[in-house]
Amino acid sequence: MKYDYLIVGAGLFGAVFAHEMTKRGKKCLVIDKRDHIAGNIYCETVEGIHVHKYGAHIFHTSNKKIWEYVNQFAEFNNYINSPVAVYQNELYNLPFNMNTFSKMWGIRTPQEAKDKIAEQIAELNITDPQNLEEQALSLVGRDVYEKLVKGYTEKQWGRDCKDLPAFIIKRLPLRFVYDNNYFNDRFQGIPMGGYTAIVEKLLEGSEVLLDTDYFDYRKSHPDIADKTVYTGMLDRYFDYKLGVLEYRSVRFEHEILETENYQGNAVVNYTEREVPYTRIIEHKHFEFGSQPKTVISREYPSEWKQGDEPYYPVNDAKNEALVQQYRELAAAERDVIFGGRLGEYRYYDMDKVVEAALQAVDRELA
Repeated sequence: MKYDYLIVGAGLFGAVFAHEMTKRGKKCLVIDKRDHIAGNIYCETVEGIHVHKYGAHIFHTSNKKIWEYVNQFAEFNNYINSPVAVYQNELYNLPFNMNTFSKMWGIRTPQEAKDKIAEQIAELNITDPQNLEEQALSLVGRDVYEKLVKGYTEKQWGRDCKDLPAFIIKRLPLRFVYDNNYFNDRFQGIPMGGYTAIVEKLLEGSEVLLDTDYFDYRKSHPDIADKTVYTGMLDRYFDYKLGVLEYRSVRFEHEILETENYQGNAVVNYTEREVPYTRIIEHKHFEFGSQPKTVISREYPSEWKQGDEPYYPVNDAKNEALVQQYRELAAAERDVIFGGRLGEYRYYDMDKVVEAALQAVDRELA
């Protein structure tokens, strides 16, 4: 059977593209190397709880069109992301706001907080930051940096902050209001029933093959489709001919606990470098669950090597130069559409993935 599109990857980009093209009468075959659909937003039901198997995903956007689009496929609850951070025996609200500063310094007013931060920045006298540590210190001062930025960042990147480039942190938002809402976006929530159900609806009408490696499949089916939509690793598509792009990976440790409520919040960050995981997710709190048990997930960032699951790109100067060369190769592939965080080597929030997929559809139909 011949298809209009072979879509490589049953994640959000591929599923949105398949849905829109199927609506227009096109035949789509969606393949994925994993044994499930939905990519990294896949949710598995455990003890009646929708567990985000590949890390917490909170949908947030300021784009009303995208919000209305995803609400076609699920009803979203009113979850607001308000993480907390643990440093030694101290607990702080995130993002950095008046609740954070009041706990840290025993102050009450925005002016007191601004004065304290300005005083610490002035003492350091960093005029030309040479690395991430100096950049962060010049933005938030020593206390916020030492307790809430340094250890967490070093775990995320697997490197000392002094060895990371300054441009990784362009800004650190400081909010001088008592507001723990992490995102500034107008729309925010979690789909009731989990993300997998959304992708199931998006893929209705498309044929789906799981446990299927694209590179093996195309050898035996070279003419299966007129065009390919590729959401896998960009450098892998070209057999790493220009070199290997770098990623960070994450290992997840899931645990069922015989308690109704383990940590009282969906997301708790651990900001000391000595604690090996960056955060613990308690999934039931995303949907205000009251199940008798709970499921938690610890996240351990790790150095990526070929064969590992890539999670986010390392956007330093070396990788940016290399990916630009790969993007030029991709632009010359007339019958292939590259999309998603791996296909474009970009860190995308979910709303931006949906938007990019819809834009790819528009370009195809233009």
